[in-house]
Amino acid sequence: MKIIKFNAMWCSGCIVMKKIMKEIETMYPNIEMESYDYDMDAEMVQKYNIGDIIPVLIFENNGVELSRLVGEKTKKEIVKEIERLLCEE
Repeated sequence: MKIIKFNAMWCSGCIVMKKIMKEIETMYPNIEMESYDYDMDAEMVQKYNIGDIIPVLIFENNGVELSRLVGEKTKKEIVKEIERLLCEE
C-alpha cells in the first residue's frame, strides 16, 4: 500500500498534520509515502482530481485508489483507515 499526501505551505491543517504523518511513517515503515505540494505539483493535483480542500491523503495499492481522506484528520482517524485497508489486503 502507498499513501499519497497533498499539502501546501500556507495550509494550517497541513501544518498540523505534518507531525501526525511523521508518526504514521514511523508506525508503518512498510507503507510507501509520496508527498506533493498543491501549488508546485499541478500535474499531480489534476491527475488525482484534488479539490479545494487540503490536506488530502490517498491510499493506493498497485495504482488503484482504495480510499481518500480529505481535510485535517486526527492520528486516530488515519490509523483507523490504514488498519481497515490493511485488513482488506
